[in-house]
Amino acid sequence: MFGRKKNKGRDDGEEPQYEDEYTEYDEYDDEYEDTEYDETAYADDEFEDSDYDDAPVAAGDRTGPYDYEDVADNLETVAEQRLDLGSVIVPVPPGGQLQVEMTPDGTPQAVHLATQHGRITVAAYAAPKSPGQWRSVAADLAETLRKDGAQVAVTQGPWGRELHAVTEGADLRFIGVDGYRWMVRLVAAGPSGAADENTPLVAAARAILGETVVRRGDEPLPVREPLPVVLPQELADQLAAAHQQQLAAQQQAVQAQLTAMQGGQPYQPAPQNTEPRRGAEGSAMQQLGLN
Repeated sequence: MFGRKKNKGRDDGEEPQYEDEYTEYDEYDDEYEDTEYDETAYADDEFEDSDYDDAPVAAGDRTGPYDYEDVADNLETVAEQRLDLGSVIVPVPPGGQLQVEMTPDGTPQAVHLATQHGRITVAAYAAPKSPGQWRSVAADLAETLRKDGAQVAVTQGPWGRELHAVTEGADLRFIGVDGYRWMVRLVAAGPSGAADENTPLVAAARAILGETVVRRGDEPLPVREPLPVVLPQELADQLAAAHQQQLAAQQQAVQAQLTAMQGGQPYQPAPQNTEPRRGAEGSAMQQLGLN
């Protein structure tokens, strides 16, 4: 939709070859079941020289993800079809619903696109200028998944290596792409079989990633640092209003419970006696010789 990526730091007119690149596994912390995957087929050196060595897609077939600076002038024409989350701008599939994941302090942590086939999550991370971060991240992720009992296969996709993980709770596919000082990672999660090759969920995930725009910004950040998620103002206002309604409902529930405990009478705190306490020998102040 936006055309080819601009050349980053090259004068020969050729497009840079982007190799591909997750650091966290919190969101799918499930137990895993045995499958027909052959673990011996994917040894520890699978991320070195192998058949999945990030074979590039032909330049004429390559789409996004795009760098914001390369396509900013064209974004206005498709703004209504996309969701601007600050660090990433993603297309919303027909019928897709938004699910916002918040931190305990109320900061948006992730935004998921719920579709009829499964859930898709796109996030961006800081990376070096040179490509290669996805390769190391994918290796770390695969190791973590297997230690947790998942069955993991390394497959080949439009941008190179992808991870396909089978778990007890969901089937997952991780797709990563290196850009200029950023790495974008997509997670597609669905029921058993949903993350297999040539499924509607995987097709939708690749289509979304191919039209994603990454806004890296100029701020220096550590490698693998997640780029911040910023909600559109309208969505942020809706979440704030919903949070206030939830707090009000909780307060009403507590008040109703206290009223029921008081036999139907509104709860009244017990009056506190402000008079000096008197004992057998007079008031407390008198006993201390202060009166």
